[in-house]
Amino acid sequence: MTKGINFDNFDKIPAEVTGKDPPAAINSFEEAGLYDAFLQNVRKSKYEKPTPVQKHAIPIIMAGRDLMACAQTGSGKTAAFLLPTLTGMMKNGLTGSSFSAVQEPQALVVAPTRELAVQICRDAYKFAHGTMLKAVVLYGGTSIGHQLRQVEKGCHLLVGTPGRLIDMFTKGKVSLEKIKYLILDEADRMLDMGFGPEIRKIIETFGMPGKDQRQTLMFSATFPEEIQKLAAEYLNDYLFLSIGMVGGASSDVSQHIFEVDRMAKREKLVEILSEEGTSKTLVFVEQKRNADFLAAYLSQTGFPTTSIHGDRLQQEREEALADFKLGKAYILVATSVAARGLDIPAVKHVINYDLPSAIDEYVHRIGRTGRCGNLGKATSFYDPSSDSGMAKALVKILKQACQVIPDWLDNYAQGAISTAGYVPMNSKFGGKDIRKNVPRTRTEVETSSFGGGFGGGFNTGIGGGGSSAFDAGDEESWD
Repeated sequence: MTKGINFDNFDKIPAEVTGKDPPAAINSFEEAGLYDAFLQNVRKSKYEKPTPVQKHAIPIIMAGRDLMACAQTGSGKTAAFLLPTLTGMMKNGLTGSSFSAVQEPQALVVAPTRELAVQICRDAYKFAHGTMLKAVVLYGGTSIGHQLRQVEKGCHLLVGTPGRLIDMFTKGKVSLEKIKYLILDEADRMLDMGFGPEIRKIIETFGMPGKDQRQTLMFSATFPEEIQKLAAEYLNDYLFLSIGMVGGASSDVSQHIFEVDRMAKREKLVEILSEEGTSKTLVFVEQKRNADFLAAYLSQTGFPTTSIHGDRLQQEREEALADFKLGKAYILVATSVAARGLDIPAVKHVINYDLPSAIDEYVHRIGRTGRCGNLGKATSFYDPSSDSGMAKALVKILKQACQVIPDWLDNYAQGAISTAGYVPMNSKFGGKDIRKNVPRTRTEVETSSFGGGFGGGFNTGIGGGGSSAFDAGDEESWD
């Protein structure tokens, strides 16, 4: 992705590290101590300088410390954990080969959805190019036999979704006894009620070394208090890294809220799309059946459109994303399966046809545009009959990003009871270390250009972004 006009503003984002004796941050990839081949691949990828989460996370991981890192959507978190993990594996010596009957990877990355798992593994391929290190991805919706053959060719770093990983571990084809790095991406999603039992089973059932014998890394854009308590159970003397106003929305994304009755949404959507031309537009709906219905309606109306949701076959999901990325269909209608971290270049506009029920999901959605310092636009349809629980949280998010707040929305907020998971403005929105009496290291920098807080939407293109989340409610199967 080409960096935008605001890319250099990333240097102004404040960071805080909590915990005992954190290592000093780096200012360049050259001083990070990366394995030489990985550093060369970073240069080939034209990554000029590390983002804030990379400046702090890379030396922390290189020092062998456990880490809970909370940084905005699209902040380069994938590279932040992959580069030091891959370096540590190479420096300690790779184990296992294609001649082994049971593969024993040294690193395991668990992600909530198939698209994210594939994206992480592709980044691992990119960074490990020209080395003997082999990365393999396991996810549902495709042939387990094919994936098994890939594993049998050798596996040093294993990436996967919980359901398919458990299948493979149960078959005895992969052993976790030599795991040195356990990484949970989108860790708040991985540890909540959706995936909590599967993660516990992976960690406790298949012979993985204890937390004092492995390095555990958790990354997400939000770490609510209850999730931190769950996460601490798997971490050993960890550091907590918080970057910027976690949970906020980027001022690089102009946000527009329209009051639209449910029956008038299609007409309003067509009106907006007609004004947009052929710009890539991502349209979010809440239910799977509405995604296909709306995509068919738009296609018949003259807008090349495709859709993605949890009930589509894996091949169909991959084809839909490819068509959207290549511009064959410049409109993608999606459920929240596409809300987290899909790193699609040149998405100009995100439209919340249906608002989500939680404000963090809203932030993730609009974070699909305005990435890498580029400017983006987000439009949301507010239906008073169904979205009243979001009013207060929306007003706070708009204020944080210095956006115009419609008078009608302010009026709704004053009389509404929030059900959107809103956290007060002076909090870190799920990004503050809940431990008491732990040392803090702050990097205080100018934040005025971000309207009092930065968050939600920046991306370096490094590490391919983040994750797509599982669909809300009944949307996504757990594989």
